[in-house]
Amino acid sequence: MKFYRYLYVDDRIKNLSKIKWKLKHHAGVQVYVIAVAHGADQLEIYHSAYLKQRYFRYHPPVIVGIASDYDEAVQIIIKITQECLSCTGACNLKEYLKWKAGKQSGHSEVRV
Repeated sequence: MKFYRYLYVDDRIKNLSKIKWKLKHHAGVQVYVIAVAHGADQLEIYHSAYLKQRYFRYHPPVIVGIASDYDEAVQIIIKITQECLSCTGACNLKEYLKWKAGKQSGHSEVRV
């Protein structure tokens, strides 16, 4: 499992490092994750139990956000979209997340 450098996290999430460890090791944790979509879509919301499937062991998603419930996950996506619109004037969330990681880390090319 890969995590975005500047992870968006719900305020109700406690002990983020423990949750990240459980997600990486496919242990039981009840959260929703926001991941970069592989296809034409921008972002996807998954329940953490969905990530226990064998497919995700071989094709780990890039997680950009963690939320305590589905509604909070939607709010995080709204926040990302608003940030993207205010900075770029467009809604290409994948490119915005790459740009944001590259800008804040000082590297010109960053893989999301």
